Amino acid sequence: MKAIKVQWIVRQVLSLVCGSLLACGIVVAQQSAPTEQAPEQLLSTEQLNTLVAPVALYPDALLSQVLVAATYPLEIVEVGQWLKRNSDLQGSKLVDAAREQKWDPSIQALVVFPDVIKRLNADIRWTTDLGNTFLSQQADVMNAVQGMRAQAMAAGKLQSNAQETVRTEKQGDRSVIQIQPANPEVVYVPYYDPAYIWGPPLYGHYPAWDYPYVGFGFGFGPGIYLRSFFGGPYGG
Repeated sequence: MKAIKVQWIVRQVLSLVCGSLLACGIVVAQQSAPTEQAPEQLLSTEQLNTLVAPVALYPDALLSQVLVAATYPLEIVEVGQWLKRNSDLQGSKLVDAAREQKWDPSIQALVVFPDVIKRLNADIRWTTDLGNTFLSQQADVMNAVQGMRAQAMAAGKLQSNAQETVRTEKQGDRSVIQIQPANPEVVYVPYYDPAYIWGPPLYGHYPAWDYPYVGFGFGFGPGIYLRSFFGGPYGG
């Protein structure tokens, strides 16, 4: 059941520089639950906000890959171990070697972001919860991301800079906050403490991640130059 649903998502999910997941609104195929199965417990707004906070400010296309990758927690563990064993692989050789592995395309795409893989492995329970919730409450997850972005923007903690462009786009009767790389060929992963952006969670707790690049609560890791990994126009 899950494999069918995730494969459908993967066909719809965006590549790392092909636009906004939040803007396009990926629709997850619905599956009929067996009659003997109890109704799934849905997360509340407060639970969703706590869950998505650590990645809500990621660039849209990177966020899309993370959400889908989180539905494969075992593969995330595998790729983390694989990266340690193959630390000598760089650039396009790293990407080519990853493509030879039997991982989901979202997992393969994240090998160029080793710090993201490390974070997803740091609290695999949180990662698993994120993936399961994305499968069962996809629209709610995306709404929670938008809500957290709106709060961060209102507090002056989310705005355009040298690394990324933040803009609000009107879609029907709602506004959608998009985060895109300032330079389409260079992706910067934001590093922030959710408690600095939004304060203590109203429910549960944030994953205990390390924040090596954070100065005043928000910062960026080194730029990932996609051309060095894929050559030519990425995605071409």
